[in-house]
Amino acid sequence: MDLIKVAEDQFNTKKEFPKFAAGDTITIHYKIKEGNKERIQNFRGVVLQRKGNGLKETFTVRKMSGNIGVERIFPIASPFIDKIDINKKGRVRRARIFYLRDLTGKKARIQEKRLI
Repeated sequence: MDLIKVAEDQFNTKKEFPKFAAGDTITIHYKIKEGNKERIQNFRGVVLQRKGNGLKETFTVRKMSGNIGVERIFPIASPFIDKIDINKKGRVRRARIFYLRDLTGKKARIQEKRLI
């Protein structure tokens, strides 16, 4: 038996989220504590990558705030993630689309995957 795997299963509080991959546009509803208040903030952007597995799995989301690109790394097992909504399925040929950082304007668009 792998002791690390057994320990991870004991502390597993992983919620069920929809399946998403690089290129998808998603909205993360994230809980934020400010003093004694708690509120939910939305972070909508394009998934650049998914990395790791199990409790250590993370995903990187990039959004444009004005003219500045903002990237944030979310652990998938975070208790602060309330829910994840998929807005668009993107059609990309790579698992990690870091080339999107250098593109601006119309070149930074990702083609939408058509569901039949």
